[in-house]
Amino acid sequence: MSRIGVFVCHCGLNIARTVRVDEVVEFARKLPGVVLAEDYKFVCSTPGQELIQESIEKHRLDRVIVAACSPLMHEKTFRKVIEKSGLNQYMLTIVNIREQCSWVIEDEDKATEKAKAMVNGAVYRARLLAPLAARFIDVNHDALVVGAGITGIQAALELANAGRKVYLVEKGSTIGGHMAQFDKTFPTLDCSACILTPKMDAVLQHPNIELLTYSEVSEVQGFVGNFNVKVRQKARYVDHEKCNGCMACMEKCPGKASSEFDELLSTRKAIYIPFPQAVPQKPIIDRESCTYFLKGKCRLCEKICQQGAIDYEQQDSEISLQVGAIILATGYDLMNTEALKQFGYGSYPGVYHALEIERLFNSTGPTDGKAVMRDGREPASIAILHCIGSRDKNYNEYCSRVCCMYALKFAHLFKEKTSADVYQLYIDMRCFGKNYEEFYHRLLEEDVKFIRGKAARVTDRALSPEEEGKLIVEVEDTLSNKFMRLPVDMVVLAPAMQARRGVEDLSRIFNVSLDKNRFFIERHPKLDPLATHTDGVFIAGACQGPKDIPDCVAQAIGAAAEAITIIGKDKLELEAATAFVNQQICCGCQNCVQVCPYDAPGYLADKGASEINEALCKGCGLCAASCPTGAITARHFANDQFMAELEGLMQY
Repeated sequence: MSRIGVFVCHCGLNIARTVRVDEVVEFARKLPGVVLAEDYKFVCSTPGQELIQESIEKHRLDRVIVAACSPLMHEKTFRKVIEKSGLNQYMLTIVNIREQCSWVIEDEDKATEKAKAMVNGAVYRARLLAPLAARFIDVNHDALVVGAGITGIQAALELANAGRKVYLVEKGSTIGGHMAQFDKTFPTLDCSACILTPKMDAVLQHPNIELLTYSEVSEVQGFVGNFNVKVRQKARYVDHEKCNGCMACMEKCPGKASSEFDELLSTRKAIYIPFPQAVPQKPIIDRESCTYFLKGKCRLCEKICQQGAIDYEQQDSEISLQVGAIILATGYDLMNTEALKQFGYGSYPGVYHALEIERLFNSTGPTDGKAVMRDGREPASIAILHCIGSRDKNYNEYCSRVCCMYALKFAHLFKEKTSADVYQLYIDMRCFGKNYEEFYHRLLEEDVKFIRGKAARVTDRALSPEEEGKLIVEVEDTLSNKFMRLPVDMVVLAPAMQARRGVEDLSRIFNVSLDKNRFFIERHPKLDPLATHTDGVFIAGACQGPKDIPDCVAQAIGAAAEAITIIGKDKLELEAATAFVNQQICCGCQNCVQVCPYDAPGYLADKGASEINEALCKGCGLCAASCPTGAITARHFANDQFMAELEGLMQY
């Protein structure tokens, strides 16, 4: 006969507000096999855990039921509690009477009755629970970081400094990400290159970091502690082992193309490095603008190169890596502002987006740091438009967080470099970080003009002589309730930060879900913001959602710490509540292969049956539910256990 203990949590008032906990406890005490039923304010607290331990020893309990919040929150906690008392950790049942009962039912009577029914079902199932044996796997101590902006750089350095081998994969030809394009960083106005370049160089020089630029992850297999990763290295047409970075090839190259790094505001050579501080300081050839690849002649860079590093026959190659943990730090893209026709980007040369302005201010940019427009004129008046595509139900409902602050930074730099009148058109000024509000007040004293209202459109249609030759920004000032036509020379758009293009492919490769805005989803938004639902894969930085540099760096450090909790171990305990296949009765239909979200089942053609990789299995039960022959058993949720719980629910 089972000896079951039932512990019902008040969860403060989260449960007790709608569920009469004392009634549930009295009901549980009368159930067959239950020798103890108690309630406690917070069962997850240290005194609550001690109550369970003491009760197991005193009443010789062999099964424990905790009626509280979701098992996602505290199942591991309670498993460790009962294990310390000598019970197998799988002799535990969590009954979710918070999310599935008190939070969704307002009627006190109905909530209490449902809680009783759920406890009754748990008692029926608990009688059939069986101990499960823990399993361990060996752990690979290396790590993979995908994306080498400031987030990926920081994560790689943290792991490398902890003594771990790190593979840092970057799809571009250089590391640094968007931060490498910036001139100054808010609110301190530090030179962006001055604080980023030392970190870029540290990555290049670190003995524990293998840098793989111009590369993309093409496939990931395996499981936490043992990932097998394939990386495709794109052909550079320059052998970086032979190249000494003399740049003679770049000086003589006749081919030209628009510079992506300068946001197409300048040109570069067909063989190039994106910017002077690029890491690595070795060029690549762009097939799309190289005269040889376009016309079959030239090869001037090959003749000039004394190292023999030019290789027009170079092909894409593939590298296989084995790592124990992965950090995704793939960053963000700015919204394509050409889609917002009302703001004139692409129609009027005087309209710029934020990254173009960053390059104008930068001393290595297309204008050598001079704040001049495309026609070479210094603007006499500038309008900076906030929330372009952000906080807008037609495009992106979310706030992009950084726009207010970099718009303020732009205003300061325009005031510093020109004598222009600067206008800020905003909905709300959101200065959320340390010293951010102080920076805003500094701008108030610099004669920047603030208009509270979102711009409706930008046009060049003049209605008066003073508007001739100007761009007209139409806006309603919501403080004065007046409609305004603001004539200016330059318009600066602050576009929404969006998830990277191609993020859907990354989601599939790494088996990480996306939210409705295409950012990666964390395991828990408050308690586990860096982990994903794929064990061993972590996220950091703007690939999770818009954030500024300090938050990206903090998340990088946190993600590296999370990864070390895995790769810092020699062995890793796996979940024992997994599924297995009885191959004797498996019909080989492969339903399990198709429905599993974790790619755990595989089909063995030689046996005509499926097999489940228990290291990948999360025990969700989809395979068992879809198996037409009953060949798959979900441990801890076997058919007899499931049917017993259902019987308990129905008989209440």
